[in-house]
Amino acid sequence: MALAFVKRSFQAGRQAQWRHFSAQTAVAGVRHDWTREEIREIYHEPLLELIFRAASVHRSYFNPREVQQSTLLSIKTGGCGENCGYCSQSQSFKTAVKPTPMMQVDEVLEAARRAKEAGSTRFCMGTAWRGVGQKNAFKHILTMVKEVSGMGMETCCTLGLLNAEQAKQLKEAGLTAYNHNLDTSPEHYPNIVSTRTYADRLETLANVREAGISVCCGGILGIAETEEDRVGLLHTLATLPEHPESVPINALVPVEGTPLGDRQIRMGTGVTWRDMMRSIATARIVMPRSMVRLSAGRMEFSQEAQAMMFMAGANSIFTGDKLLTTPNPKFSEDSKMFELLGLTGKKPFTGPTASLRPSWAEAEEAETERPGHELPQVSEPMWSAKPREVTF
Repeated sequence: MALAFVKRSFQAGRQAQWRHFSAQTAVAGVRHDWTREEIREIYHEPLLELIFRAASVHRSYFNPREVQQSTLLSIKTGGCGENCGYCSQSQSFKTAVKPTPMMQVDEVLEAARRAKEAGSTRFCMGTAWRGVGQKNAFKHILTMVKEVSGMGMETCCTLGLLNAEQAKQLKEAGLTAYNHNLDTSPEHYPNIVSTRTYADRLETLANVREAGISVCCGGILGIAETEEDRVGLLHTLATLPEHPESVPINALVPVEGTPLGDRQIRMGTGVTWRDMMRSIATARIVMPRSMVRLSAGRMEFSQEAQAMMFMAGANSIFTGDKLLTTPNPKFSEDSKMFELLGLTGKKPFTGPTASLRPSWAEAEEAETERPGHELPQVSEPMWSAKPREVTF
């Protein structure tokens, strides 16, 4: 009996400790001065405690039932001059992906309409090239952005390197967000690609931010990185002058013919659900106002594992049966999962993109982000109070 009492007392103390943590987290607000040591400590917390901590932060800033559904379409596939070691579209590697011309504007708009009908509120367009070069191609993309934006969807592009003038033109066309991932830590990056630098990527992010476009930036797990590289990536993102509004966490989908894909196939190992969970939860804690997107590689994880990732703070996914050139769950499969888990789709231009809301947006689609709960104010840790004496 005494042992049972001690066990109950310990559990009560832990619950009080976490209640205190939740209160302190909500009060602390958003930080940009994280150290690597702090992020490393968070990343390596016992898994269930890490998930609970991330879930507490998540509920302080977002409606935990809302998950944004986005669709990513490759509008120019293959033939890329970059040598990213994970990419099937690089002309440096022999893969099954063959170069194709840019899609016509009407084709892209039809794909956007189908995505919206299926529940997507953000439509992303990607090209396989180093950066925006051809004036005619860029002109077509500006038209695509303007037309998709006119459908009432958030628009996103991932076009490689971008200069300040190009970013300005995309903003004027109505672009909501620009994706440009850092991929991994600064230290590991040269092992992944040699045709552009980490500084090149950071410069593009700065141009996007300066133009008033929402930044979408994350990384990839499974590219021969260490856990310290994952910590380094999250540290870089969390110490930017402004956090990315969207942080995609990708798991490598190995493609035969790419150096990193062949490595993973040869070793027979991939990204585990625990790897994804830790990265998502840590991202949620250190960037509490950002959308954390469960991105590529989702087909490798069960619905149960994905449910835990949503619990840990993921609140955005890509839907549709293909992500650029790799497979992805179908719209119908995600619809069933949402129903099973009690999830609802996030409306466009709410949460981190609310400030980018266009003038034509409907009034009923106003901000739905939960501004933060009134959590109890705690002057000192509950678990540090002097325990009352108990007689048996």
